[in-house]
Amino acid sequence: MGCSFSGLNALYDAVNGGGDVWINENRFRILRQLGEGGFAYVFLVKEVISDTPNAGISKKIKDSSHVSADGTYAMKKVLIQNSEQLELVREEIRVSSQFSHPNLLPLLDHAIIAVKASQEQSWKHEAYLLFPVHLDGTLFDVAKAMKAKKEFFSTSDVLQIFRQLCAGLKHMHSSEPPFAHNDVKPGNVLVTYRKGQSPLAILMDFGSARPARKQIRSRTEALQLQEWASEHCSAPFRAPELWDCPSHADIDERTDIWSLGCTLFAIMYGASPFEYALGESGGSLQLAIVNAQIKWPNGPNPPYPDALHQFVTWMLQPQTTVRPCIDDIIIHVDKLIAKFSK
Repeated sequence: MGCSFSGLNALYDAVNGGGDVWINENRFRILRQLGEGGFAYVFLVKEVISDTPNAGISKKIKDSSHVSADGTYAMKKVLIQNSEQLELVREEIRVSSQFSHPNLLPLLDHAIIAVKASQEQSWKHEAYLLFPVHLDGTLFDVAKAMKAKKEFFSTSDVLQIFRQLCAGLKHMHSSEPPFAHNDVKPGNVLVTYRKGQSPLAILMDFGSARPARKQIRSRTEALQLQEWASEHCSAPFRAPELWDCPSHADIDERTDIWSLGCTLFAIMYGASPFEYALGESGGSLQLAIVNAQIKWPNGPNPPYPDALHQFVTWMLQPQTTVRPCIDDIIIHVDKLIAKFSK
């Protein structure tokens, strides 16, 4: 799916004080801002129903389960300053459109428009990406709130949330060619609470996703990969081979397995297993990661089963050749679910 340039997409609130946005032929009213980061803003929007027959976003959405009952969606607005950023947004749209899975956030519609730069604004394009909305927030938000209250997920919920992330990643790793997400972390996992069952977990943000397998055959290529990773992969969840890449290496989707192990730790304890190094005098996050120096904090009472700690340690193997792949992880997590289910 290519990116569409749509002249219909005029931001009325930037022109005459309103709060409406067109994404192609559909109109949405901005209700409130949900978040921001870098040059991107996320808004809660509500579809403005048209009188035109056969109009509406529901006609464009392939999977009816993604159609909002009350017309609300999440809209990501990206301010694009240069051709490199434009290409990155186009790549995010292309990758997001490639995957369809219950545990991967679907892109419902998108538009990129050219805007005239002015003294007040330096950007030349704006992108609008429409997604289903999940108002319970991210796993990062939930973990932060739980940590403040000294609350923890049950062992069953930990495993069920983790299992869903594995399912979404397996879909990406099983594509042809295999794709790596490259930024698996609690801040990129949307959580929705459900009555009588474990929370729904959905992996989002495919801005860093790329074909997973790369052959590194020179020092220059190794340094280029490290530089790319420093910009696209969050440091506390970044695999060792992306911090210190050998001049001869085969990189594959197991970079995601490292991040997945860090994320399992964070589901349990609210942070990456290596973030402690950021707070230590003379501590080095890179050293803690490349040496897999995990520190286990105090947890719930009774504590999590030792089998969960062993599971995390298994994923956090500094050597990629002995790190498990996603199929191994799924087999193991299913055994743990059977063992520790309610």
